[in-house]
Amino acid sequence: MEQHDMTIEVEDGSNSKRHEHRENLRRTNIVVAVDMVRKLTQHKRTSTFLRLVYRNMPEQWSSLYQRSQMLQAHSSSSNLKIASELLTQLTGYIQRSLEYQPRQHQAIRMLIDAGSQTSAFGHNYGLGRSSLWIPFDLFMENAMDGRQIPATSAIETLAELTKSLQAAYGASWQETFLGLWTASLRLMQRERDPIEGPLPHLDSRLCILLSITPLVVVTVIEEEERSLQAADDNSLGNTGNTDDHDKQKKLSGQVTRRAALHSSLRILGQFDGLLVPPQSVASVANQAAIKAASLLGSITSGNGAHDGLGSSGISRNAVGNMQHLIVEACIARKLIDSSAYLWPGYVGGLINPLSHSIPVQGSPWSAFMEGSPLSISLRNALITTPASSLAELEKIYHIAINGPEEERSAAASILCGASLIRGWNVQEHTVRLVVKLLSPPVPADYHGHGPGNHLVASAPMLHAVLKGITTVDTVHVLSLHGMVPEVAAALMPICEVFGSILPTGIQSSTKGEEVLVYTIFSNAFILLLRLWKFYGCAHEHSLSGKGAPVGSELTLEYLLLLYNMRVASSVNMDFNRNMKDKEYFQANNMSGSGIGLPESSNPSKDHTLKSPLSAPQQVLIDSFPNLKVWYCQHQACIASTLSGFVRGNPVHQIADRLLNMMYWKMNKGVSTSSAAGTSANGSISSSSGSAGEDASRRPMLPAWEILGAVPFVVDAMLTACAHGRLSPRDLTTGLRDLVEFLPASVATIVSYFSAEVTRGIWKPASMNGTDWPSPAANLLSVEAEVKETLAATGIDVPSLVTGGNTAATLPLPLAALVSLTITFKMDKNSESLNGIAGLALETAAAGSPWPSTPIVAALWAQKVRRWHDFIIFASARTVFRQDKYAVSQLLRSCFAAALGSINTIMPRLTVHGGVGALLGRCYPSHSSPGGTSPVAPGLVYLRIYRGMYDIRFVTEEILTLVVETARDLAATGMNGEYSGQSIKNVQRLKSHQLSLANALARVKQASSLGASLLCITGGSGLVQMLYQETLPTWFLSGNGTKPKTAGSASALEGYAIAHFSFLCGVCSWGVNASSFSKRRAQVVGIHMDFMARAMEGKISLGCEHTTWRAYVLGFLAMIVSCVPNWISEVNIETLKRLATELRWWHEPELSIALLERGGLRAMSAAADLV
Repeated sequence: MEQHDMTIEVEDGSNSKRHEHRENLRRTNIVVAVDMVRKLTQHKRTSTFLRLVYRNMPEQWSSLYQRSQMLQAHSSSSNLKIASELLTQLTGYIQRSLEYQPRQHQAIRMLIDAGSQTSAFGHNYGLGRSSLWIPFDLFMENAMDGRQIPATSAIETLAELTKSLQAAYGASWQETFLGLWTASLRLMQRERDPIEGPLPHLDSRLCILLSITPLVVVTVIEEEERSLQAADDNSLGNTGNTDDHDKQKKLSGQVTRRAALHSSLRILGQFDGLLVPPQSVASVANQAAIKAASLLGSITSGNGAHDGLGSSGISRNAVGNMQHLIVEACIARKLIDSSAYLWPGYVGGLINPLSHSIPVQGSPWSAFMEGSPLSISLRNALITTPASSLAELEKIYHIAINGPEEERSAAASILCGASLIRGWNVQEHTVRLVVKLLSPPVPADYHGHGPGNHLVASAPMLHAVLKGITTVDTVHVLSLHGMVPEVAAALMPICEVFGSILPTGIQSSTKGEEVLVYTIFSNAFILLLRLWKFYGCAHEHSLSGKGAPVGSELTLEYLLLLYNMRVASSVNMDFNRNMKDKEYFQANNMSGSGIGLPESSNPSKDHTLKSPLSAPQQVLIDSFPNLKVWYCQHQACIASTLSGFVRGNPVHQIADRLLNMMYWKMNKGVSTSSAAGTSANGSISSSSGSAGEDASRRPMLPAWEILGAVPFVVDAMLTACAHGRLSPRDLTTGLRDLVEFLPASVATIVSYFSAEVTRGIWKPASMNGTDWPSPAANLLSVEAEVKETLAATGIDVPSLVTGGNTAATLPLPLAALVSLTITFKMDKNSESLNGIAGLALETAAAGSPWPSTPIVAALWAQKVRRWHDFIIFASARTVFRQDKYAVSQLLRSCFAAALGSINTIMPRLTVHGGVGALLGRCYPSHSSPGGTSPVAPGLVYLRIYRGMYDIRFVTEEILTLVVETARDLAATGMNGEYSGQSIKNVQRLKSHQLSLANALARVKQASSLGASLLCITGGSGLVQMLYQETLPTWFLSGNGTKPKTAGSASALEGYAIAHFSFLCGVCSWGVNASSFSKRRAQVVGIHMDFMARAMEGKISLGCEHTTWRAYVLGFLAMIVSCVPNWISEVNIETLKRLATELRWWHEPELSIALLERGGLRAMSAAADLV
């Protein structure tokens, strides 16, 4: 027995040793295997294969990543420290091998790297970081053009631009958000010294800063968080936990966009000069700072002071700036929380010795929410005080819809007051509710007859809304939020209904005012016309240079198309989202995971699931027969002269009645020479004469019937004036009487005169002061100031000389139009009339021979002296409509101002350049001590490009300026002076004066400016022409190539063209899938095919090979690194040809990287190259 026991012990010891030996071997094998794999990943070929799997086989890559994480966790738990360290190194090698980094070309790395923008060169020349984000500044300032009411949302456009620039520059999200905030602050600061005129002012700029920009940030951040949530959901379904995805995010070292926003807002406090609030919002900024200080004081009470702040009296001593308002806007949209109040310096140190005397007042909205009745004093307070929450807005909205009749119009006025204009924290909700007010629902107890008659019952409320949204800034705010299609769709039923009933019914509003049917119709109709360029001349409908369908942006159908597309998109999105939630819920319940949706959001228990059958009906113009008839007549009036007027038909009879009404007033001798008055309810009314007698002579007909006869009335009167049967004074008086009778008729009058001006069939009218008003008193001074304004921008136009004492004449229709418009009263109630008449007058004058524009400007300057500077500038911008040479000079001035120049072309602009010089001040001040103040050329260009007849030449002009910038950098030193040496020495980069990094930084700034101007001018249409026509022609012809160009200078030129063309595509088409994806794929594919054929030698290029090589390598490297999605859209054969030729150019890394991003279809070709 003892021997047996000893045998067992010996065997057990032997087994134990064998087991220990095997375990050591296993551990050694693991370490050796991991080390071998680690060494393999360091090889270029292995890295390439890993990138191919990572980019094109996501499921296999996810499995590989999860297994490596499990192995690393097992090694850590098994005390395999060496293996764990090797696995950590292995993971790091794999991560570093996933991204392509061009190693052979320092210049290409600098093109892709955003850090090179902040070089010492850029800082010294006033460029710095702000010039990196010039596209933001130009987009925002372009949105402030009062003559243009965009139909698309500024939020969507700016969000796409933000994502595109972040990808194109390779910038961090902190830098991107900071660039966005500073650009919007600069936009606000440019309104420091505004001029008077019919253009958007501070309220529209504050809307961009405090509403649009935060909503852009919301869009960008929510996009990332949705993608992360989707990845977490996939991870949850596949592995049962979310740790793997979190570890992968930590491994990549990426900072979330929300965290980047926090950092950017804290850094924003360092921009003291930009954060000074305008005087009109200083009190609001102070209240925001007081709110933060009060909360901070309550937190620190009992715990001592925080950052030097005490607990008593703190809420009375804080002084606010724009950072406080920006932070409040972000807190309201849940982008950040109130912990921002604890940021160092956010409240501390801002002490105002006078603020202790300012009492802290409660908001009237608090009293309203507590149930106080809508007394007159409370109404007035609510109109002037913006709401601060959605609950407040919804309560006042429900009163406007369902409240007592005596309160509905008051509630509508409150909603359209300060809450709409300055309720920045909830402005997107206010805009939506105001538009909903234009389409009130049919009451449940309504027993009226006929479709749309419930609108008549809501006439006082609708009148209040229409009055509240007719100002320039209000319309612009609606446009910035992208509500123009919705407003147009809501106005059409109002116009149809109120234009079809007799003007006998009078509705009493809460203030006892009489609300006429004509007034409601006219306000709605004129606002509808302001939303699209209805006064466009015939030739404008044939221009297609902007890349859009012919006349698409000029028609009412375009707005309806946008609206219907939005309705269909939102309904499908809601339906798909609900169906996806329902499927997800059912799948999780069937799998027994126990994970489901909350009770309140469970689609399986919701019997009101949205479907396309319950979608809002699309709006078609055929649904409004009267509007369609007028619209067709309007288009026919633009296309040709009036015809088909048969005596005795109903239209002729109405026209006779209108003429009899106007001639009766003339023959009776009623004095109407004074300016037309405006009644309290917004309608134009006669200032003299017997109202009773006038009413008896007026035809009581529906407004649509009146409008149908107006063109024939105006044509008859203008013809009689041309033949001497009607005096010009009586013509003007009659037209004004017609506008007083039906204000909406001004639209038809304007449309008729604008069309007739372009026909050139009317004799000129002598503006001599007898028959027609005379501009002689100030015409010469206006012409001189126009020339001074242009000269201050670097524009010399000799053709502006009029020739001395030549008699002032205008085409007869233009003379009649300007004579009519100067009789309008200039007040807030007439703003809508002047809004459409003024733009049409400017367009008609610009299309007439010079000096028609100065004559019109002189007459208007006599009438409205406070608009003098605006009128002069409006006259100056008409010079560029047909003068390409003037446009070329202006573009050159833009580059000189932005980049800095010692050229004498603009001696009064700063030589250091930057955004301030480019966009510093748009309108000249002719009352400044030194004469005409310098004009910011960038702002001038943003106000004139829409009026140019041909914009296609701009593409080559901008490309030429970008190339010239590169050549000047190669030929000049830091001081911008030529060295006087030989051509060969002049045209090379001088390392002791200008480093490669600084040169490329300047080139990138020039290309950013050029790309921004090109995309703003013509959009995707001009960018497509750049890729398909301008660039190939440039390289084929060797356009502008100088002899004996040094290699470094030629390369810099190629890099400049590459960066310019790349940015044009990014800004126009975006970086991800979008509505432009199909066009982008086609255009980029054609351009890459051209590149492949040229590289293969099938095309003979006229430019230098160094320039061509730098362009190809720079363009492809930027696409590979910044917008790889573009490559997957290109034909695979084109990619293979490019990759093959790149290897012949000894560029294997770029060759393989190009194919890596081509998708699964390109994997075999990439493997062959490896």
